[in-house]
Amino acid sequence: MATLALYARQSLLVAYVVLGILLGPSVLGWVGQAGLVEDISHIGIIFLLFLLGLNLNPTELLHMMRKTSWITLVSSLLFGLGGMLVALVFSFGFEESLLIGAVMTFSSTIIGLKLLPTSVLHHQRTGEFIISILLLQDLLAIGLLIYIQGRGSGVESVWTPLLLILKLPLLGLIAWLLTRYLLIGLIRRFDKIQEYIFLTAIGWCLGLAELALAMGLSAEIGAFIAGVALASSPIALFVSESLKPLRDFFLVLFFFALGAKMDLSAAMPVLLPALILAALSLSLKPPLFRWLIEHLGESKKRASEIGIRLGQLSEFSLLVSVVALEASVIGHKAAYLIQFATLFSFVGSSYWIVQKLPTPIALKDELRLD
Repeated sequence: MATLALYARQSLLVAYVVLGILLGPSVLGWVGQAGLVEDISHIGIIFLLFLLGLNLNPTELLHMMRKTSWITLVSSLLFGLGGMLVALVFSFGFEESLLIGAVMTFSSTIIGLKLLPTSVLHHQRTGEFIISILLLQDLLAIGLLIYIQGRGSGVESVWTPLLLILKLPLLGLIAWLLTRYLLIGLIRRFDKIQEYIFLTAIGWCLGLAELALAMGLSAEIGAFIAGVALASSPIALFVSESLKPLRDFFLVLFFFALGAKMDLSAAMPVLLPALILAALSLSLKPPLFRWLIEHLGESKKRASEIGIRLGQLSEFSLLVSVVALEASVIGHKAAYLIQFATLFSFVGSSYWIVQKLPTPIALKDELRLD
């Protein structure tokens, strides 16, 4: 499936979900119960957020936020409003419509960065803009996950989400103390043994994830804080690079499990609104991002390229739909709407990017650039 996706110039994320649909109960039925795969696949989300935190050096984050925070906030408000209105037109409830609008605000970190040539990603202003906007969007997504967890905790109180948020500084303080007075010392003592660094990083990530669960937070939030606590360490880059293959493997299982759980017959009623949401994302995100970035003084060419690369929905949209469904915040119909809209936007955006912009899998030789 990955081979077919590359020949079709698609993101591999599309291949993983489609393979899950084909092998799931809706088509071939080879995967009768996707529960075990789904449980294993959550480790991929934990590693994804851990690596996201590792790349969020607090000093650099504050510098980037000053440049692109207003772009992220304005675009999020407009995209969120558009998605909510579409959901309301198709008779979804107000809370479900709010959540559908919220997931419209995110762009895909994986597609945005995987289809960006390495030279552009690390050495050009285009890469700097894309990374800063995506990181801010990811922080908004993490905040949304915290809120959903509070809403679905079973305690009917407006204070529950607030209480969860108040636990974050405590977990952050514990992570900072452990990092400064234990973890860094161990790493310095045994830094010549790369296998030890690898194992210590995994233990640190999963250990903080379990501590977060014990505090009533989610494992994903604990992993994110574990990454941020380690981000200013000189070993952060090595840890990030060494864990990426592990993250990618478990993410394959996450997207496969997502497809395997889809019931195509139940999803048919949401195909039209899903296509509309995907079309809105692909048609409105690029020009709005271009207009906002041009107002920062960037060239039209750079602003246009950034807009196109950020024109889809996000893997965080898929994660939010799964978490919200498990927490009974939304129903199956709304979850399928988010998932299919995200998948359609992945297909359209990937094809558009490889046709028009430099990527490692571009159709034209002059655009193929790693």
